[in-house]
Amino acid sequence: MPSKTDPSKPENTDSARGFAFALAAYLMWGVMPLYMKQLSHISPIEVVAHRVIWSVPLAGVLLIVLGRTGDLRRALAHPKTLAQACLTATLVSINWGIYVWAITTGHTLDAALGYYINPLFSVFLGAVFLRERLNRAQIAAIALAAVAVMILTVQADRMPWAAVGLTFSWGFYAFFKKSLPVGPNQGFLLEVLILTPPALGCIIWLSASGAGHFGGATIDTALLLGTGVITAVPLITYANGAKLLRLSTIGILQYITPTMIFLIAVFLFDEPMGQARMIAFPMIWLALAIYTGALLRQAQSRRKG
Repeated sequence: MPSKTDPSKPENTDSARGFAFALAAYLMWGVMPLYMKQLSHISPIEVVAHRVIWSVPLAGVLLIVLGRTGDLRRALAHPKTLAQACLTATLVSINWGIYVWAITTGHTLDAALGYYINPLFSVFLGAVFLRERLNRAQIAAIALAAVAVMILTVQADRMPWAAVGLTFSWGFYAFFKKSLPVGPNQGFLLEVLILTPPALGCIIWLSASGAGHFGGATIDTALLLGTGVITAVPLITYANGAKLLRLSTIGILQYITPTMIFLIAVFLFDEPMGQARMIAFPMIWLALAIYTGALLRQAQSRRKG
């Protein structure tokens, strides 16, 4: 007779609730360039500072509602956890800064490219740091992505720094975030709390020097206040959806965001594709198709096993 499922262990299955949460998060991230474009006249540093400051109350209220503030207090009292959180906070702030700069300076296609490459970079990190063995499909996908970046570099006579920066910062953020011994909601609040002092210092300095926009035009103030919502809500929504989905499902859903960013860049922001991008992007898409196919085959084999 087959053994009964252990109720203490979560099943590796998809749930409609998890799918709805994850899909909502990816759609919110996908349309975020439309919001960020309205902040093009504000420096990325100021935008990131406000993303940090106004995320704190939202994340804090959520933890209070969930009754998980004790986890946060324990994390703050644990030096090793605090050091790890400082690292992930630094990486996510770098990622936010590059992203805001890319959107507001006409490099939205580079942002899409960076997030397309990120899953393959995560696989590469697993092979390098965790000694995870790569199959042929994964090796081929990573090689294709590397060649695509080389084509863009040769054509432009420079590295697509925004794409590479987004890939590296988010890839390492996700890598180190896995070992952070707190839940996703607690971890997010811990990170923005760590970033709050420098963010406040930045806002005060900009205000004192007359370069700040908060408290000036009503629309600017409202948009900066809203950065907390567009930062915290998708992250919290995703965190609560990912734990209710299989890895293979998340692997497919994650392409929604860069695809939406790509379409917005081309059809709404009128960013030029150029010959190199017309070659590089299909190569990236082919690499992701190979990678996703391998991921789905692995998941199917595990289910049969």
